[in-house]
Amino acid sequence: MFIDSHAHLEMKEFEPDRDEVIIRAGEQGVDMIVTVGTNLTLSRKAVAIARKYANVYATVGVHPHDVEKTTAETFDALKELAEKNRQDVVAYGEIGLDFFRNISPQKKQLEAFARQLELAEELNLPVIIHDREAHQQTLAIVRESGVRRGVFHCFSGDFKMAKQCMDMGFYISVPGVVTFDKAKTIQDVAARVPMSSLLLETDAPYLAPIPHRGKRNEPSFVVHTAKKIAEIRNIPLEEVARVTSMNAVNLFNPKKSSVH
Repeated sequence: MFIDSHAHLEMKEFEPDRDEVIIRAGEQGVDMIVTVGTNLTLSRKAVAIARKYANVYATVGVHPHDVEKTTAETFDALKELAEKNRQDVVAYGEIGLDFFRNISPQKKQLEAFARQLELAEELNLPVIIHDREAHQQTLAIVRESGVRRGVFHCFSGDFKMAKQCMDMGFYISVPGVVTFDKAKTIQDVAARVPMSSLLLETDAPYLAPIPHRGKRNEPSFVVHTAKKIAEIRNIPLEEVARVTSMNAVNLFNPKKSSVH
């Protein structure tokens, strides 16, 4: 069994063939997909998709790119959405900081990140953290928040940072980037982080792994990431699948058993 701990099935790239994408994932042994909200509209859509498919779960939250347009009412609506859909919503996120593109002002990003960490605590949900070119600021805010349950998604730091994240109780999620020849830093992280702290993700439709690089990513491709980790660590693929899936279940605590 594989679990794609981070995809975006709610995005427009999957409108033409979402059913087929989910079927293909199942055929490759991907038994669970977490589809991740990035604003209020897409969080609602993620929840609707999770309600439709027994093996899909949702998260709610506002991505740092989208926080400039948020208000207190936005966060109230996200909280209500999560509370009303406890069977389907397994985490709060994707939230964090993106100082690479700075689509939202940094001040607004910092304020929204802190507020959403509070919301996750209020909802008793783990957090999915986005961190790009803001490692120290992200770590500082998380430390101050007291949140100690979640995952640093699409991890982009080095092993030293990974250790700081793990010391706070967080998982490290490895994307398809690990399959790229020049991605030495994430390969080193994938080699050295204890298996008990690793998750697999696609971040679909983004960051397709080799041999699909440059194409639309989809949850079935998470298998290529798992194979690369097995190769790097010189362990069986089945072991990567088993442990990363167990980690994802421990983090997200999925509760559904059938289609709604």
